[in-house]
Amino acid sequence: MTGVALLFLSVAGAGLAMLGVEGRALRRQLSGAAPVPRGTAGISVLKPLRGVDDGLEANLASFADQDWPVFEVLLGLHDAADPAASTAHAAAARWPGRFRVVVQGAELGMNPKVSQLAALAAEARHGILVISDSNVRVGPGYLAEIAARLEDPEVGMVTHLIAGVGERSEGALLENLHLAGGVATGIAAAKAIAGRDVVMGKSMALRRDDLEALGGFAPVKDLLAEDYVLGRMVPAALGKRVELASSPVENVVQERTVGQFTHRARRWAVLQRTLVGPWLYAAQVVRNPVLLATLALAAAPAPWTAAAWLAVAGARALLDGAAGAALRPGGFRPGQLALVPVKDLLLGAAWIEGFFRRTVEWRGTRLRVLAGTRLAPPAAPR
Repeated sequence: MTGVALLFLSVAGAGLAMLGVEGRALRRQLSGAAPVPRGTAGISVLKPLRGVDDGLEANLASFADQDWPVFEVLLGLHDAADPAASTAHAAAARWPGRFRVVVQGAELGMNPKVSQLAALAAEARHGILVISDSNVRVGPGYLAEIAARLEDPEVGMVTHLIAGVGERSEGALLENLHLAGGVATGIAAAKAIAGRDVVMGKSMALRRDDLEALGGFAPVKDLLAEDYVLGRMVPAALGKRVELASSPVENVVQERTVGQFTHRARRWAVLQRTLVGPWLYAAQVVRNPVLLATLALAAAPAPWTAAAWLAVAGARALLDGAAGAALRPGGFRPGQLALVPVKDLLLGAAWIEGFFRRTVEWRGTRLRVLAGTRLAPPAAPR
């Protein structure tokens, strides 16, 4: 089995080199300067709520403290009994005329978030629509950069890199490590190297006119990856480009169990396989050198494979540490980076399961995910 172990380690080495290139693309993206807006276009922030996210009050306050004169924040509730309702109404009372609460009516499709977004867009007053998740926290120049980039008529959408912050538990730390070393680096590299747009719905913005030209939210009402598909539709249907902002937004994750992190990873694995197909999905193993080194150690247990595993795990932790230092103040502490191998092995297990899993649990609902991330009710048991 020595040959098999060497093969796994060779691919792991190639994966580390590729991740190093991705890290450089991330740092290059973050080093760019944000453009300065010339006008003061009105902006409506669409913020769907579902339950009370970590730091929700502070997250909402960051949107009230924007260096932009004309904007509103619409807080969407699935129903009046949602646990986030009291926080939403308190924000509307604290910032009257700036924050409004919108209770969703009928469901638009299988994707509950899209149904909320459609209800919020129908109530929006301004021409620029910013979609922002409830666990997102932003700096005071957030809306100004969006407005400046959308002043270019050839730009159809603006999206952001995500920096996970605020961890107080192991599960939250695992998620924030993954957002830095896996998600943000991959998005930056896809844009810089392959010219491919990967849009995340945690933060994306587009003109109302462009959204209507795409058919509104109806084309993605039954998709799990509605954000990614909208990002692909902008250049394909409108002939406009997607811009990646210079500054990241913060994804506040404070309290998560390891089980919750694993559950999310399993859902993402199903999403990715159904989105890109089995072959490209299989190729993603190159981005998990720790899993490959573990397979090498299992194929040929020996001191040299154990030493190789330690080297791969250490290099991977350093790469995640560099990504964290670029994305968030203070980066990650050395003791936190010790969990990088755990994170990658859990992601590897979810990746393997993604080949066979067909359903996800999302917002309390069990759904079947078909090709292209199209959602359907679970198949009836035979």
